[in-house]
Amino acid sequence: MRTLSLAQEQLDAMIAHVDSQLPLEACGLLAGKGSSVEKVLLVANQAQSPVRFVMDPIEQLQAFEWIESQGLELLGIFHSHPAGPETVSPTDIAESAYDVVNVILSFAKGYWCVRGFWIQDDSFDEVTLQVVSPSNQA
Repeated sequence: MRTLSLAQEQLDAMIAHVDSQLPLEACGLLAGKGSSVEKVLLVANQAQSPVRFVMDPIEQLQAFEWIESQGLELLGIFHSHPAGPETVSPTDIAESAYDVVNVILSFAKGYWCVRGFWIQDDSFDEVTLQVVSPSNQA
């Protein structure tokens, strides 16, 4: 996937979630069809750490079940790097378990920088995040 499209409201929901969890990392899932996000699902960070996230397994399972029940696909996983980096960390690469876009929100410059990455075979490529208005969504 080279581009992931999401609405400004969805991006705002992700930012509000990760901001509310500072100084800890926060995480969640992105569901939709094709390359368009339709739903942001917030999942608790069981690790309760400023440098690592582990999705709460019960919340993650419930989110997966909801995605399936709605006929949607898992398109992405998002998490924050409260103190940076703005890119994928070695831990992110080592623990990547799904072929989806990894959206990283980093706060290293005093504001939330949002970037997308595709992790595969111990490397990563940047994915364009396209913020669209609701009337422009597919």
